[in-house]
Amino acid sequence: MPPMTPEGQATSLLLADDDPRLRAFLELELKEEGYGVMSCGNGIDALTAIRQQAPDLLLLDWMLPDLSGLEVCQRLRSTGSQLPVLMLTGRDAIADRVEALDAGADDYLVKPFSIEELLARLRALSRRSALRAASSPELLQVDDLVLNAASHEVSRGGQPVHLSLTEYALLHQLMADAGRVQSRESLLHKVWGENFVGDSNVLDVYVRYLRRKLEPAGQPTLIQTVRGVGFLLKAGASKAAEP
Repeated sequence: MPPMTPEGQATSLLLADDDPRLRAFLELELKEEGYGVMSCGNGIDALTAIRQQAPDLLLLDWMLPDLSGLEVCQRLRSTGSQLPVLMLTGRDAIADRVEALDAGADDYLVKPFSIEELLARLRALSRRSALRAASSPELLQVDDLVLNAASHEVSRGGQPVHLSLTEYALLHQLMADAGRVQSRESLLHKVWGENFVGDSNVLDVYVRYLRRKLEPAGQPTLIQTVRGVGFLLKAGASKAAEP
């Protein structure tokens, strides 16, 4: 069964896919698992549905009419929306997967896929969303990087840093154990879930995203790579400006 919302309601999910047979099959399977499912067949309808009643999760096909899944995701992120997005795509090249993540998707799944893997990834997205929503007065701080777990705000040097759901979850985990090396396996388990079945390189992709947002030239580095082990977060030397 899917995780429940903090209000004790079934997790709501919007499915956007232009293949009516696949959409009907997924609707049936997801409803059997207890999700509250809405569906549509194009990108414009997806954005309209989200504006009218935002779901807890978005299952988004890349190749949608009107607006592609990438464009839908980019428009959502441009408004500050942190709606968890799982992208479905028939493209399996690394460059395509990176493009989907760069557009703001939290995870991706290559067609054809098993329903068991889809359900596992949706559960992992729900757990990450719950981590972000968890209320805590705790302030985490390393150097001038501050994470407010109560308001879910992140800043560096007093300037706000806008993170996606997965970026926030990864940073929270790194800061919660700052100064200690965290193994790749531990980070994948805690951020992506114990049943994560995807490419472990997704961790490197998100570390790169965090570095890009948190470590501009002239600022001390924060996320250190410990080769063969994993990562740790601590203040380091200032980064030089790129020529």
